[in-house]
Amino acid sequence: MKNRQKQMIDQLSDQELLLNFYISQALIFFIAVILAFFLFPDFLDVFQLFDFSNIKSILIIGGGGGMLVVFIDFLLMKFLPLAYFDDGGINERLFTNRGVVPIIFMTLLVAFCEELLFRGVLQTKFGLVTASVIFALVHFRYLFNKFLFFDVMVLSFFIGFIYEWTGNLAVSFFMHFVIDCLLGLFIYFKNLPKQK
Repeated sequence: MKNRQKQMIDQLSDQELLLNFYISQALIFFIAVILAFFLFPDFLDVFQLFDFSNIKSILIIGGGGGMLVVFIDFLLMKFLPLAYFDDGGINERLFTNRGVVPIIFMTLLVAFCEELLFRGVLQTKFGLVTASVIFALVHFRYLFNKFLFFDVMVLSFFIGFIYEWTGNLAVSFFMHFVIDCLLGLFIYFKNLPKQK
C-alpha cells in the first residue's frame, strides 16, 4: 500500500499535488465549520477560542513548544535511519520547489485549519484522546510507517495538552505553525542545491 501511495504521488504534477493540498485543507476547514454549526450554540463560538491578545503566551509556550518539537525531530533524524522518516515523498514534493513565502503561507493554512478542527471542535467537544487519535488517523500517509505514526500521535497529544493547559487555540495554532514551517523550510533549504 505504501508503494502504491508513492507511485500515485509520483504521477501527480507539482500543480496537481498543490491543488490536492489546498483541497484537503478546504475540506478540513469545511468539516470544522459544519461540526461547529451542530456542536456549538453558535458556530462562530469556535473562532472565539483563538485569543491573540496574549502575545507572550503565544510566543513563549506556542513558539517554544514548536521549537522544542523541531529540535527533538532533528535529533531523531541525526541518529535514526532515514527510512523512519519516509512519508512516501509527499513533504519533499510539497516543499522542495515552493520558496520561503509560499511555505509560510501553506503552513499557516495547515495550522489554522487543523487546529480549528482537531483542537477547536473535536478536542473541545470530545476530549484530548479522541481528537489526538483522529488527528493521527487523518494523517493517512503515516499509517504505513510505524515510527511516523507513533511520532504524529505523540505530537498530537502534546499539541492537545498545550491547548488544554492554556485554553487558547492561538497558542496551539502557533505551535503547529512553527513545527510545520520550520520543517518545511528545512526541506526547502536542504534541497536548494538540487534545484539549480
